[in-house]
Order: sequence, then C-alpha cells, then structure tokens
Amino acid sequence: MTVTTRFAPSPTGRLHVGNLRTALHNWLLAKKVGGRFLLRIDDTDVARSSEDHVTAIRADLAWLGLVPDAEERQSARFDLYEREIQRLVAAGRVYRCYETAQELDLKRKILLGRGLPPIYDRAALTLTEADHAANAAAGEAPHWRFLLDHARPIEWIDGVRGRQHFDAAQMSDPVVRRADGTWLYMLPSVIDDIAMGVSDVLRGEDHVSNTATQVQMFASLGADPPAFAHEALLVGSEGKLSKRLGSLGVDALREEGIEPEALRAMLARLGTSLPVEPIADADELAATFDLGSFGRAPARFDMAELHRLNARIVHRLPFERVQHLLPEGLSAAVWDAIRPNLAHIDEAADWWRVITGPVAAPQPETEDLGFLAAAADALAAQDWSIDPWHTLTANLKASTGRKGRALFLPLRLALTGREHGPDMAALMPLIGREAALERLRAAA
Repeated sequence: MTVTTRFAPSPTGRLHVGNLRTALHNWLLAKKVGGRFLLRIDDTDVARSSEDHVTAIRADLAWLGLVPDAEERQSARFDLYEREIQRLVAAGRVYRCYETAQELDLKRKILLGRGLPPIYDRAALTLTEADHAANAAAGEAPHWRFLLDHARPIEWIDGVRGRQHFDAAQMSDPVVRRADGTWLYMLPSVIDDIAMGVSDVLRGEDHVSNTATQVQMFASLGADPPAFAHEALLVGSEGKLSKRLGSLGVDALREEGIEPEALRAMLARLGTSLPVEPIADADELAATFDLGSFGRAPARFDMAELHRLNARIVHRLPFERVQHLLPEGLSAAVWDAIRPNLAHIDEAADWWRVITGPVAAPQPETEDLGFLAAAADALAAQDWSIDPWHTLTANLKASTGRKGRALFLPLRLALTGREHGPDMAALMPLIGREAALERLRAAA
C-alpha cells in the first residue's frame, strides 16, 4: 500500500510555524518511503475562506520546498459529502437535533454543577416524526449529530503516543452539520481521507479527542482508519504556549533573514530525540525521519536557536543557490570567501561594499602610522600574484618585529574598516592590488 499523507489547512488565515511543522512532517513521512503528499484545502467554511489565503498557503509551502503530489478543495466535494451523510442517516448513525446554543449551554452548566461530565444527553433521539414535522412547520431547521456507539470501545495504536483508549459513553455525539447546511470539520475530513486513500495522519496532540470520534466515523462508512500519530505541540522558548508562535509565519521569518533550509532543518527534528543539525538536503532529512524518535514533551521553538542554525546553513549554501539574492557582480569566489562570516544572506551586500570600496577606516593609532606606511611600501614592491596577504605579513613581521594582533589588526582595519571578518588571505585578492595600496596609503 502506498503511504499517502495530507496537509489540510483552512484558508481562513496565514500559516504559522506550527502549521508549517505539521506540513513538513507529513511531507517527510511520505518522502521517506516514496509515498504521496497531498494538499487538501479545507474550505468548507465558505464565508471565512479566502482565495488570497489559498494562494498564500501554496506559496508558503513552495518556499519551504514542500511540493504536493496533488491538491484537492473541499468546496468542490459537497456532493460527495451529501451522498455519504445520507448513507449514515439511513443507517441511523446521524440524527437531527434542534437545541439552541443557549439551551445546550444551560444543559452543560447543570451537569457540571452536579459534578458530571458535560455530555450531550441525546434528547433529540426521543423525537418522533410528528415532532420533526412540527419543527419544520415552525421554520426550525435541524443540526445533525453523529451517533457514537457506546458499546464499542475506541482504541488505536498511535505512532507517537502508543496505545490509546477512549470510552465512547464518556463523549458527546459530535455535531457534523449545522442547521444552515454548512459542514463542520469532522465528517468531511473522514470522507476525504477514505476517498483520497490517505494511509497516515500525523497531526498535533490537540486532535487526539477528534481522532477518537473519527475512528468510529471510519467504521460507520465501512473503512479502516488510517495510521494516526499525534505529536506534541510547539511552545515558545520560555516553556509555555507563545502567542508569537500563532502569528510567526513565512513573511515574518523572511524579514528576519531566515532561509527555508534552516527552518526545515529545525522543524524536522524539533520534538524528537535526534539533534537539530544544519542539514540543507531534504532527502537526508527524510531518510532520518522516524516517528519513534518523537517524544511526549512539548517541542520548544527558540528563535535564537533558529538564527544560529541559519548561520550554519548559510555557511554551506553553494553560490548557485544564492546568486539571485546577491548584489550584481558578486562572484562565486567572493561568496566562498565571505559566507563563513554571514549569519544571513543579506549581509553579503555589506562585505561586497567592503571589497569594492570605498571603506571608512578608523583613524589608526599613532604608533601604527609608520607601520602602515611601511606596509604600503612593502606591498608595492612585492609580487602580488603569490598569496599577497601572507607574503605581506611575513615581510612585515621580519622587518618590524611585530606579530599577532599588533601585526594583523592595523592592516585589517586599514583594508576593510572592520576588526573582524573573512580570512584576509581570501579577501585581499578580491580587493585588488591598487585598491589595497590606496587604502594602506590613505590610512598612513
């Protein structure tokens, strides 16, 4: 059987980092075994769904490198849902109810006041056809509930949480369709998973109780449930649920200079026993993806850690991957020289300005003026073609007796205007002989 996973966002807002983690894990789960990854746009809430958000979801997944094998829209599948719910009505597994939200709230409060679980009392099952006709005549449209089988325990082996057991008698029959005819999430999702051949559902642990209900929905439709796995949710670095995580999306990450390879590498391992490493290759991440490595503790998302990982990723990115993001004229040789000193790709522009000049070098110390003049004379006399930096510093060390910081720092400041940066042996040939001489003379 082909492993088929799906990511099923509702287009009522932008994806945030938690959504992206779910999408990535489903993509990796399928990719590891050569399976299929589906994008299902859960747009049954027509009033709140937006085409702009659909477009943004596609773009965000593409930025992360997650290309679905197929895409479906729930809004195009209403006829299928209608046929399937009528089957369930005929089988007595879906029934009509008329309680208002206020009436249901009152029932819940009474039960809680008695120390009882706030479970729907199934009062609607006692209604006769005459009652239904009277409600229809009064203009009251029903909402529809799925009838849980209280005699059948709900069990499954969860890919992360292990054996799960729920008592259906301690659960409310869920509403699957509103009085206005619109659908809630639960039943259409099951119908689609069956029709699309979804074999594995990996999602957040906040869906565990939904899964318990859906297990019986699969059975009522004559289908085996997929393999379910529920991973721990993300929390902020402070160790609790963070409001920022709910708004931290691709746009915000781009503004902070985060590359998709870095986010992918971090989210792939977050919440697992595997170390977070600067793995840019998606195939390598997929090969090591293992549900058995997921823990039950909340997965902690730390922006500072992501920035550190981003730097390590940037240091490994080839020129072909970043060329379109670099200033015009910045070559592969320049990229190879400066990338070990970058935390974000956009910092390359700063070093390109250092190379092309002019630079604003700080005023040298008085004792360094003569040294820099000697450096200019030595550079003018030496063969530029043979490792100019090491040749220059070796000659100056011999002639002046300087070494270490006293030897290297005045030269670096005069040539780049900065105390730290890329290896000067790589940088100096890029600056060029004439520019290097001009900078040394200007500093002296």
